[in-house]
Amino acid sequence: MKGILLAGGSGSRLYPLTKTISKQLLPVYDKPMIYYPLSTLMHFEIRDILIISTPNDTPNIEKLLGNGEQLGMKISYKIQPQPRGIAQAFTIGEQFIGDNNVCLILGDNIFHMDTEFADFQSAVKKNQNNRATIFAYQVSDPERFGVVEFDKNNRAISIEEKPAKPKSNFASVGLYFYPSDVVQYARDLKPSARGEYEITDLNNIYLRQGRMSVVPMHRGNVWLDAGTPNSLMDSGNFVQMIEARQGIKIACIEEIAFARGFIDATQMARLIDKAPRGQYRTYLERVLNEKQR
Repeated sequence: MKGILLAGGSGSRLYPLTKTISKQLLPVYDKPMIYYPLSTLMHFEIRDILIISTPNDTPNIEKLLGNGEQLGMKISYKIQPQPRGIAQAFTIGEQFIGDNNVCLILGDNIFHMDTEFADFQSAVKKNQNNRATIFAYQVSDPERFGVVEFDKNNRAISIEEKPAKPKSNFASVGLYFYPSDVVQYARDLKPSARGEYEITDLNNIYLRQGRMSVVPMHRGNVWLDAGTPNSLMDSGNFVQMIEARQGIKIACIEEIAFARGFIDATQMARLIDKAPRGQYRTYLERVLNEKQR
């Protein structure tokens, strides 16, 4: 499975914070925002990742993450000249995807998939090669999102983009898994009234074909769209609370790479040596020492 991290957009919802910097490089408590979606891909054991961003922002993101070799990964980059919708990521990444299954995650989406993560991973693996898998989360303002309607057997029967009268309070979150034929469907999409290639239109193709699984996220899981000032603050507060209470770090990409076996202890020690002295380095040292006991 390959991964696409869509880190484009105009940043209009966070203006003027984004006047000189990509929103994906803004801090969410103690780490850049992009660490969080990247860590989600890593948890799903995806190591070959394409980051799509704007002409101005791509060099800075590449400066932060490089080619991924230090994390035992492969990270490449492509430009989205204009923000023309989420589904455009699949035509931009057509050569990268090839004949592979692909996961797309939005660069301002933060997930904390607590005890149910193994179930989510199992659902994705079960659907690979033929079916699409997306996730739905209960929200208080569903009219801001793609809304999923379920029948009495908890099967998705419709997905509607930002409806004036939502049929449920389940929002489709910014994490999508597709077989390789997603490229062809994305290529055939027509722009919506707002001039964008809508991910909801793409999802409805799979839904009509009976090839879409929508997995509800329940209590104990957290999804945050950090693309507004309020949600950015909420995201930082959430991460700070969990880290202070549990003594762990969320979205520590070096720790995840080490825990998942992407890198070994020697490579982890090398990353620590390159990190400046401070709280983050101290945490990485603790992670390595605990593993070696």
